[in-house]
Amino acid sequence: MTRLKILALLVGMALLFAIPATVSAQASPPHLLIINSVDGVEPADGITIIAIVNGNDVATATTADGAAVLTVDQGEDNFAGETISFTINGSSVPETVAWVSGTAETYELTDSGDAPVPTEDPGVVTVVKGEDGADGADGKDGTDGTDGSDGSNGAAGSDGADGADGADGAAGSDGSDGANGAAGPVGPAGAAGTAGAAGKDGGGGALAVVALILAIVAIVGAGGAFMMGRRS
Repeated sequence: MTRLKILALLVGMALLFAIPATVSAQASPPHLLIINSVDGVEPADGITIIAIVNGNDVATATTADGAAVLTVDQGEDNFAGETISFTINGSSVPETVAWVSGTAETYELTDSGDAPVPTEDPGVVTVVKGEDGADGADGKDGTDGTDGSDGSNGAAGSDGADGADGADGAAGSDGSDGANGAAGPVGPAGAAGTAGAAGKDGGGGALAVVALILAIVAIVGAGGAFMMGRRS
């Protein structure tokens, strides 16, 4: 299909879209796509090209005279903002285009290898490979693994510093009295008493003896009293 034919077809479609719709005031003009190149060359006749929106085939055309015309009409659906993708002879191609009501444009596709090449031109056919598509989204995170076994106990830490001394405790109560000690030895004899008055003459010897005995008794009594005082 020559450039002149394509231009005439585009002008005709543009005039057709400009005429107001008489069937329904709500109808929107379709999106017209003229596929005039596959892999950078004019496509051979007999290639089937399908336009797809939301996973549904919405238009099908077969190449003839070097082009295929796809009329993508939304019908009762709403294609605003949707993306048109394509297949060539059943194989997906990387190119896509946004659906726009009332648009008519030429478009080039990249075949995955199923479409035949033109037979009328025996010259060298240049195959242009399309750019790689964008990377897909990251997959979901996997489930958590099982917990590992407990590690061995670490070495014991060094001893801590000694704590501060505690406060003094309260004083205890007085103890009970101890038992009496053993009696001490007998003390020395007391000093001799003063001499008694001289007796009368005659009979004085007997009185002297009696006085001496009384003095001894007094000394013994004093010693006993002293010992009793020590024991108590």
